[in-house]
Amino acid sequence: MKKRRLVLVIAIALLLCAVAGVAYFAGIWIPNFPSEKDFPVRGIDVSSHQGAIQWALIPPDQVRFVYIKATEGGDFRDTRFSENWKASADAGFRRGAYHYFTFKTPGLQQAANFMATVPNEPDALPPAIDLEFWGNSSARPSVGGFQRELTAFISALRSFYGREPVIYTAMDFKEYYLRDFPIPQLWIRSVITVPRLSAGEEWRFWQFSEKTRVRGIRGFVDRNVFNGTQDQFESFIPSPPPSAGAARR
Repeated sequence: MKKRRLVLVIAIALLLCAVAGVAYFAGIWIPNFPSEKDFPVRGIDVSSHQGAIQWALIPPDQVRFVYIKATEGGDFRDTRFSENWKASADAGFRRGAYHYFTFKTPGLQQAANFMATVPNEPDALPPAIDLEFWGNSSARPSVGGFQRELTAFISALRSFYGREPVIYTAMDFKEYYLRDFPIPQLWIRSVITVPRLSAGEEWRFWQFSEKTRVRGIRGFVDRNVFNGTQDQFESFIPSPPPSAGAARR
C-alpha cells in the first residue's frame, strides 16, 4: 500500500512538473512574476526578431519603456532599429538602444559601430550593453582581456552620450567575466527566480521573462521592470526638450 502511494505521489509530481513546463514555455505561467505594486514601471526589449511592431497598439499602461537592439559587434546593425527607434518615440515611449558585445571584436570598433547608428538624443534612456555567452564566439578571451575591451567600449559611450551605460547580463556571465568589475547600472536577467545578487549589489532593471505577450507584437517578447517608482524612473532619465514633448502630444 505504501509503495502504491509513493508511486502515485511521484506520478502526480511528475504530471505537475510537466504541466508547469508546458505552461512556462507557452508563456502562460511566469514563475517569478514581479509585484506590480513593488515594481510599477515596466518595459520590454525588442529587436528585428519581433518583426514589424505596431507601436500604436502597445498599451502604455503596461509598457512604460523599451530598449531596442541597435548593433552587434563591429559592423552588424539591426535591420529594424531605425524604424523601431522612430516609431516608438512617435508612440510616446521612453526608449533606449542596446548593443550586443562580441568577444572577437575590439571594444573601440564596436563603440564606433554603435555611435554611428544610435542618435545622441537628450531624452533617451542610457545606452545598454548586452553581455552574454549565448550566441557569442566560442573563442573566449581571458577575463583581463575582455574587461579591457569592455572598459574601452564603455568609456567611448560615456564620453559620446554623457550617460553611464547600463550593463545587461545573466549571473553565469557576471560571475565569470565581471568579477570585481564596477557596474553602476545593472540590468540583470533572471527568468526563473528573483535576482540573487551579492550583499551590497543592486539592479536597475530586471528582465524577468522572455515569454510574454504584448498587444501590437507578434509572438513572445522580453519583459522587464525598473527598480523604483515612477518618479524615480523619471529622475533617472532626462526630461524631453520642450520641442520633443510637443511633437509627441
